[in-house]
Amino acid sequence: MNRDREISGKTKLKHIADVAGAMGLPAKYLELYGHYKAKVSLEALGNVKNNPKAKYVVVTGITPTHLGEGKTVTTIGLSMALNRIGRRAVCCIRQPSLGPFFGIKGGGVGGGRSQVLPEEINMHLTGDIHAVGQAHNLCAAFLDNHLFRGNKLNIDTDKIFWPRVVDVNDRPLRGVRIGLGGGPNGVERDTGFDITAASEVMAILALAGSLADLRKRIGRIVVALNRRGKPVTTEDLRVAGAMTAILVDALKPNLVQTIENTPCLMHTGPFANITHGNSSVIADKLALSLSDYTVTESGFGADCGLEKLVNIKCRASGLKPDVVVLVASVRALKTHSGSYRTVVGKPLDHNLSRENVEAVEMGCANLAKQIENCRLYGTYCIVAINRFPSDTERELAAVRRSALEHGAMDCVVSDIYRKGSQGGAELAKAVEAAANSKHRFALLYPDDMPVRLKIETIAKKVYGANGVRFEKAAEENMAIYKKLGYEKLPVCMAKTHLSLSHDPLLKGAPRDFTLTVRDVRPSIGAGFLYALCGKIQTMPCLPSKPSGENIDIDSKGRLRYIK
Repeated sequence: MNRDREISGKTKLKHIADVAGAMGLPAKYLELYGHYKAKVSLEALGNVKNNPKAKYVVVTGITPTHLGEGKTVTTIGLSMALNRIGRRAVCCIRQPSLGPFFGIKGGGVGGGRSQVLPEEINMHLTGDIHAVGQAHNLCAAFLDNHLFRGNKLNIDTDKIFWPRVVDVNDRPLRGVRIGLGGGPNGVERDTGFDITAASEVMAILALAGSLADLRKRIGRIVVALNRRGKPVTTEDLRVAGAMTAILVDALKPNLVQTIENTPCLMHTGPFANITHGNSSVIADKLALSLSDYTVTESGFGADCGLEKLVNIKCRASGLKPDVVVLVASVRALKTHSGSYRTVVGKPLDHNLSRENVEAVEMGCANLAKQIENCRLYGTYCIVAINRFPSDTERELAAVRRSALEHGAMDCVVSDIYRKGSQGGAELAKAVEAAANSKHRFALLYPDDMPVRLKIETIAKKVYGANGVRFEKAAEENMAIYKKLGYEKLPVCMAKTHLSLSHDPLLKGAPRDFTLTVRDVRPSIGAGFLYALCGKIQTMPCLPSKPSGENIDIDSKGRLRYIK
């Protein structure tokens, strides 16, 4: 972090109006938040000239270690590199959540010479996440107030789906009992907290195509079932309008810039291991109208964010990726060999920095499966090896051999962390060649496939499972959703990002395992059902040494990172 801060501190940022002007976005569409960040008016979507030849580039990754492997760095650096070779490019990434920023992973603005600035993005940016939390919790308050005031909607308190949220990793809040004592304190019942990024409101914000669409989706949220098994919505609680009013500004994309002044639309922040894990539809469409290449990132590995981008986000947006960039690192592939022990919250094994070609080759089983996952949708795959100083030429050559052998169109070493756009020029050229090659995009499953079969299709084709075991709660809820007419919705799989399976300890490319689905829950406003796999939690926890211990401010109020 200190090196990143040193580099960013020497960067001369342009006024955000100049960044917008360079991308062809008139200043009249900007709502300034100081000199270096702005909201973009939704009017720009309909009034900016469309570019029908723009290419849609999606960056994903192999199964990462718990520290991440450089997917955001690559997304940012690739957009800069495309500009370097003479192509107009914009990157679209998610807004960092405060939970991981103060927890294990840290910030989400890239690093080295491939960063998005200003640095305070990691803190609050323009307040979108706070708006999501406020809208979500307003609904929760209305729900409990309705129960207290007589429950005219006859809500079944054992079938309430709506928790509360907070943007902090706070383990004890996973399960709470509210209204203790009853009477004036409300109806006593069990509930819990999710992290704000897991809120259905966040998912809706990312998938909505307009303000009118946002209002409709908010109104469709199912918060509970009544005692007759019928859905109770936010419209029924008469809170949908107020929730939308809170989100009006949050629906507008945020414009910032990279360390080389390339435009970046940073908007919404759903997690990919819990929800659909992609930045907003509105940001992508705006970027595509203003660029030759829009580079967007899907969260975690190709089994998580990419699968959901295709089967959830592309269904909502109508957009089709032209090429997928799969980010890999030598150190992550070594961990997939099973020869190294990594523990969440602790530093990586120091032996990972020593050459071990055999371990790399063994770990490439994960690379091969994730290339296969990228190609499931008919798009070309370019493997980008995010280079670390300890990587040797023999190790890099082993990754390239494996990538090409298993179907990647190209495999390029990326050195954008150290060199910025200069270190990504070869990757940019490979992406351009792939994006301009003919391909046929395809979804993984049709709308009318039963929910059970959708889950089994994802488990078998994407994860490599040999079957799925549905626990009692999942079976019961799938039966309810079928009766309610929700069968045609896509499925969002909530599972660990640390393995292709539901078990974070299974590395490489596990086979012959049975995926466990413990529950299936509704996100009707967002437009999907989500399946909870294994022990996945919708509220993360803090490690033994949280990143927040190393964060302070200097005398001018700027972020300071303590060693």
